[in-house]
Amino acid sequence: MKLWKKDKKSDSDLSKIVEQFTVGRDREFDLLLAEHDVLGSLAHSQMLESIGLLNKEELNKIHSELNLILKDIHSGNFKIDSTMEDIHSQIEWILTQKIGETGKKIHSGRSRNDQVLLDIKLYLRAEIKTISKEVNNLFGQILSLSEKHKNKLLPGYTHLQIAMPSSFGLWFGAYAESLVDDMEFIQSAYNICNKNPLGSGAGYGSSFPLNRKSTTELLDFENMNYNVVYAQMTRGKSEKAVAIALSAIAATLSKFAYDVCLYMNQNFGFISFPDELTTGSSIMPHKKNPDVFELIRAKCNRIQALPNELTLLINNLPSGYHRDLQLTKEILFPAINEMQQCLQMTQFMLQHIEVKNDILKDEKYAYLFSVERVNELVLQGISFREAYNTVGNEIENGMFKANKNLHHTHEGSLGNLCTDEIKQAMKRFHQLYS
Repeated sequence: MKLWKKDKKSDSDLSKIVEQFTVGRDREFDLLLAEHDVLGSLAHSQMLESIGLLNKEELNKIHSELNLILKDIHSGNFKIDSTMEDIHSQIEWILTQKIGETGKKIHSGRSRNDQVLLDIKLYLRAEIKTISKEVNNLFGQILSLSEKHKNKLLPGYTHLQIAMPSSFGLWFGAYAESLVDDMEFIQSAYNICNKNPLGSGAGYGSSFPLNRKSTTELLDFENMNYNVVYAQMTRGKSEKAVAIALSAIAATLSKFAYDVCLYMNQNFGFISFPDELTTGSSIMPHKKNPDVFELIRAKCNRIQALPNELTLLINNLPSGYHRDLQLTKEILFPAINEMQQCLQMTQFMLQHIEVKNDILKDEKYAYLFSVERVNELVLQGISFREAYNTVGNEIENGMFKANKNLHHTHEGSLGNLCTDEIKQAMKRFHQLYS
């Protein structure tokens, strides 16, 4: 069934070829929109009754059947038949089979264009909330690890060369704060999706006296897309906003996963995981590979490409609806699921992370404290440049020795600094999350 099909139009082998190509994977992804399509129809039909396009009895019949469909969706018994073009056709067909002509009235005052726009915005809004909860859980977990290990030192690197002392508190805390910034992207994407497009029709409004404020309130939108032409322009733009937010989170997880892979390496040996959370080699019995984090890194790197992929899809389209926009589903929807999996797996792995103690006792890290030695001389009244040259010569001549007292002092100061940063990050994060 097609909402646009006329009764006299017959199917031919040629039209079936076209249908197969144009429908593509829409049925597969439209199942994700099923609940939201029903919720949109519930609100739209209630609005239609309020302006006299449905009577009370018709509304009750429609709502009764829509709620039965909703139960099927929640129970996993709902499917889109292969003869149906999309989720909208499927639900309207069910209604007309159950309640006859009344079911056909539900499409009054709307187009498939604003219907799918609404479904996608409701879907994205719900998925953003789910991802935000996962980010919130990971944020709290990383903060806990940061506090727990704040006084355990590890080398800091620049250019992958030993640089200055760091701590696990600072390392974990850095990723916690990164998630705070990522949540700002998420909040912006949510705000863009939280505007009601229903009532914009095919992009040029309707001659019916639609009450768009009513559906905005019924569907719990913060606001509406007022300009009906722009409402259609948000198709693709909303998806891209979410993709940008996902790419920000993915960048944080990818960098963290890279650090984990590096720190697990035997040449570093800063952290480890139980054997059952690593994988082995088919020929090297000693191997404990970080496959989980390598896949998190790979999946998140792919997610970071989403904004570019969507840009290539939508950037040369004029205003109005175009079938190109159908492909935003197959670009974005699977990535949302992968993002959730990466967040969940990161949390799972961090439950089992083991952090090594006394890393900096190894003599190869002695030069980490060269800056502290320079600063010590400066505090004694020597100019910085002279102190720098003095310590540099000590290193070149093999005379430099790390000050153990500085080691102890640095440990405490790093821990305190980390705690302060954590408190500020936590405050900002929960302001965004709430």
